[in-house]
Amino acid sequence: MLSKTAEYALRAVVCLASFPGESFSGEILAEKTQVPRSYLHRVLQDLVQGGLVHSRPGPGGGYEFSRVADQVTILDVVNAVHPLERIRQCPLGLPDHVTLCPLHQELDRAYAATETAFREVKLSDMIGVPGASVPLCDVSPRDIPPSDASVSK
Repeated sequence: MLSKTAEYALRAVVCLASFPGESFSGEILAEKTQVPRSYLHRVLQDLVQGGLVHSRPGPGGGYEFSRVADQVTILDVVNAVHPLERIRQCPLGLPDHVTLCPLHQELDRAYAATETAFREVKLSDMIGVPGASVPLCDVSPRDIPPSDASVSK
């Protein structure tokens, strides 16, 4: 139900939001989130356009989460890269289907429930939990040597 692009965006944003004020190179971010670098680059461009991530080009540049984790939901991230598509009319284009058939009504209800669930979970609900691993991201503060992986502001 969730696209690969949305999954990769969530990995990147959760990783970045876990380290506010830190900037990561695309290479380090790709390594830590286990997202192919070329694919991650496209996802990060969408996240920059969506206002969730800042980008600084050149030596010492990188990507940084640009918002506050308790003000961003899973739905915000998903919608920035690959919005959930609701079913508003017959996907088959059948002219006599002026309302959705029972199948497409049920599918749309599932999409609506997913949309609601994603709207209710903030990034801050997933990060900074004492004793928990950083979700969707293979990194912890002790793994980040300042000279290699991040560039402090």
